Amino acid sequence: MHSLPSTDRFESLRASQKNAYDRAPAIRAVYELAKMAPHDLQSPDDLARLAVTNKDALLEMQRQSPPFGGFLAADDADIRRVFVSPGPVYEPQLFDDHTGHGFSHVFRQAGIGPGDRVLNTWSYHLVPAGLLLDEGIAATGATVIPCGPGGAEQQAQIIMELGITCICASTAFFITLVETLERLGYDLPSQWKVRSAMLGGELGDWIGKRRALEEKYAIRTFSAYATGDLGLIAYEEPGQVGYTVQPDRLVQICDPLTGAPLPLGEPGQIVVTTLDRGWPLVRFGTGDVAQALSNSPDGLVERIGMLQGRVGQGVKVREIFIYPRNVEDLIIRTPAIERAQVIAGKNQHRETATLRAVLTPGSSQEDTQSDLMEAFRQLTRLKLDSIEWVTHEDMPIDAPLLVDNKH
Repeated sequence: MHSLPSTDRFESLRASQKNAYDRAPAIRAVYELAKMAPHDLQSPDDLARLAVTNKDALLEMQRQSPPFGGFLAADDADIRRVFVSPGPVYEPQLFDDHTGHGFSHVFRQAGIGPGDRVLNTWSYHLVPAGLLLDEGIAATGATVIPCGPGGAEQQAQIIMELGITCICASTAFFITLVETLERLGYDLPSQWKVRSAMLGGELGDWIGKRRALEEKYAIRTFSAYATGDLGLIAYEEPGQVGYTVQPDRLVQICDPLTGAPLPLGEPGQIVVTTLDRGWPLVRFGTGDVAQALSNSPDGLVERIGMLQGRVGQGVKVREIFIYPRNVEDLIIRTPAIERAQVIAGKNQHRETATLRAVLTPGSSQEDTQSDLMEAFRQLTRLKLDSIEWVTHEDMPIDAPLLVDNKH
């Protein structure tokens, strides 16, 4: 896939959005609301003047103006496929897409190419995942085995008999596959050819789980951040933290309420503008929350951190959002605590953040308290007001990670 130098991206954006302005009524309405036209897009600040469109709005507009809600900037004859995501939301793929909405980036970066045989266990039915991954793999010159989900014993047989070198799967299904192979008597990793796996994200210590799988099965794991509406947004690079934004996606991390771009390191909604001409979503709010780790020379986000949650899950304390993922990360970082919960409250006119925590047996409150305070500050940039030590009985295992008691 052709990668555009960052200095050219606004020129490309103006061209694709001019086409969209002329052909897609919903895109024209976004500009008219901001009293702008595509030629006004010269910088990230100009882009930020446009309103954020979220998935609920896209769904509603598709109901009012079926099937694409006025966002299609191409002819019906240009449409190769229509994917159907939960909602249902209809997402067109055009004949000029030869990379699976950018997924070729993921596999090239992972070293996949001619001679590889890639087992794709993601669904090919209605939703975009299976077919877009399939096209991204094929664009590298590798061979695809299109299995879809389920049938672990048959897929285990395929892995061995076809000499599969890469597996694309959810983390849970990958574990099911390796456990099935071991149950069938195979000695892994010596008896297979798998060198890498593209795994779907999970809650909890997902990175820790991946590292354990890598060590046990002598493989390298990799991942990506994508949505049905936009395809690939960002991908992992070896030795780098977080995800690198693919060049045809213009990303801003924005305040979930105002849509204004936020500084580096501050969590906010991932807002994406695409350079695609036919499905030209502009300032599309994914609903996912992450931090910007670095910016490109053109001022847009170059790298994002791990996802922290969904818009609406965050609780604001003293102008800083806390997300459930922050509490999860705190537990992972601090072996001395088994469970934790953050309570947002109010003391007169001041908003407060209290951590309730359960110690692991043998740990001491005194030794753990300062570590917890510092780890929380690093994760959220917010200082805890207090720590309350509780028992297992006081905090059930399914207790919410984050509670808003400010009102």
